[in-house]
Amino acid sequence: MFNFILPLTAVLIWSANVIVNKLAVGHIFPAEIAFLRWFAAGVILTPFALPSLWRQRKAFLPHLAQYATLGVLGMAIYQGLAYSAAHYTSATNMGIILSLLPLTTLTLAVVVLGDVLTAGAIAGGLLSIFGVLLVVGHGSVMHLADQGIGIGDAMMVFAMLAYAIYCVLLRKWRLPLAPLPSLYAQIVCAVIALLPFYLMSQKAGVSMDNLPELAFATIPVSIAAPFIWMIGVARIGPRRATVVINLVPIFTALIAAFGLGEHLAAYHLLGGALILAGVALGECWHLPIRKARELTQKLQEDLGSVR
Repeated sequence: MFNFILPLTAVLIWSANVIVNKLAVGHIFPAEIAFLRWFAAGVILTPFALPSLWRQRKAFLPHLAQYATLGVLGMAIYQGLAYSAAHYTSATNMGIILSLLPLTTLTLAVVVLGDVLTAGAIAGGLLSIFGVLLVVGHGSVMHLADQGIGIGDAMMVFAMLAYAIYCVLLRKWRLPLAPLPSLYAQIVCAVIALLPFYLMSQKAGVSMDNLPELAFATIPVSIAAPFIWMIGVARIGPRRATVVINLVPIFTALIAAFGLGEHLAAYHLLGGALILAGVALGECWHLPIRKARELTQKLQEDLGSVR
């Protein structure tokens, strides 16, 4: 039971971060908080991570472009878009769209890594896509066809895609650094990528109005949660940990309802349930699609012989 507390704590932090994204609206500009949180996290980690990174520089430098790509995708683009999306959509919608992450990662792994395409991935994908369409269409797919997807929801879809690509590339490249220097290298690359946007952005400045949001985004979200998650995954395994991360939309919706007073509509509940059901199908139904075709064909032949 204790082993599940660690990944559960990380998921709670990440769910709360979606709410913090909303709370930051009006207090600090998106490019500003995206840059400052990673800059502050990098400063805090420097005494602990830089010596290790320096000792491993011969292993690090040949993979610099890959670490830069990961930092841009997983930290700069993903979180930058999430902060911007918070200006245009609800925290509940953000959490529900993010719940597509495991299934999107699974699908991309088929294309990029050559993983076996399963019946669960196809069925779950279709179910989850319909769930997302319900949420972003406010309960009506026809409304979505007439009005189009909202800019905030679109930003979150692209943010989720960026992080899914990050997850797949992380698995594909299997980079040599230990977790701490690897995280630090990605943070430095993200800070460099975000610097031009920070310089061009309007600035609210750090104040007592936005310091709590900035501090939460820096320490619990950027530093504590990744390490808690890595320890938890090491103890319970990646497949069981994925079940825990599927709780993000539920936690986000509950925190948004009680913390921000957001209204939970029926389409939120139905769309969220469809997405989670799709993710569960994708993760639990591992029958390869080729094998499914063979079984279907054999069943048809058997039925034909009975007739």
